Amino acid sequence: MLSHEQVWAAIDALAARHSLSASGLARKAGLDSTAFNRSKRLSADGRPRWPSTESLAKVMQATGASLDDFLALVGGTTPGARPAGGGPQTVPLIGFAQAGGGGFFDDAGFPAGDGWEHVALPGRVREGAYALRVQGDSMTPLYRDGDVLIVEPGASVRRGDRIVVRTVGGEVMAKVLLRQTAAEIELLSLNAEHPNRIFARAEIEWMARIVWASQ
Repeated sequence: MLSHEQVWAAIDALAARHSLSASGLARKAGLDSTAFNRSKRLSADGRPRWPSTESLAKVMQATGASLDDFLALVGGTTPGARPAGGGPQTVPLIGFAQAGGGGFFDDAGFPAGDGWEHVALPGRVREGAYALRVQGDSMTPLYRDGDVLIVEPGASVRRGDRIVVRTVGGEVMAKVLLRQTAAEIELLSLNAEHPNRIFARAEIEWMARIVWASQ
C-alpha cells in the first residue's frame, strides 16, 4: 500500500535526479510553482494532501520517467522516515553557509532535493524537519560552533520562540522572536555583542522554529 510520505518522497527524489527543487520540477511539468511545496502537502487541519494523477502524469512526461521508474522511487527509502528495524529517525543536515545559498530550500523553507548527509535524532519530529550545523560564534553563548539545531518549518512561531530566519537577500540567522506585526518583525540576538534586528515582512523569506539543539 502506498503511503503519503512515500509518494511525496518519490517526487522529491525525481526532482533531485534532475537537479531541481520541488518548485523547479513543478514548473518543468507546466504546473504552478508551489504545487509540490512541502507547505501544500498537508491541509490547514493537518490532513494529508495527495498529488493528483494528472500532476504525476505531467511530471513523468516532463522528466521522461516511466511509471515503473516512479514506482521504483516510491519503493525506495523515504528521507526522514524511521527504518523498518525500528532505528532512530534521521533528518538532513545542512550547514549555515549552504542555507544561505540558493537552491537549497523551497519557497516555504523546507530543504529541497535529496542526497544530504543525515543525522539521527533522540526523538520524533514532523515530516520536513531538518538539522542546521552552527558555524562561527555569532550565537554564543547559547549555541556554539559545531552545535546542531533541529528546525521544523511547519511549526507555528510565537513570541519568545528560538527561530531560524532567512532573508530574501540570503542571510540566515538564529534569533529569538521578540515581536511581530503585520508590517515588521523584531528579532532578539542570542549574542549580546550583536544588536537586535528589525526587518520589514517583505524582507523575510521564511522563519522556522528551533525545536531541539545538541549541546
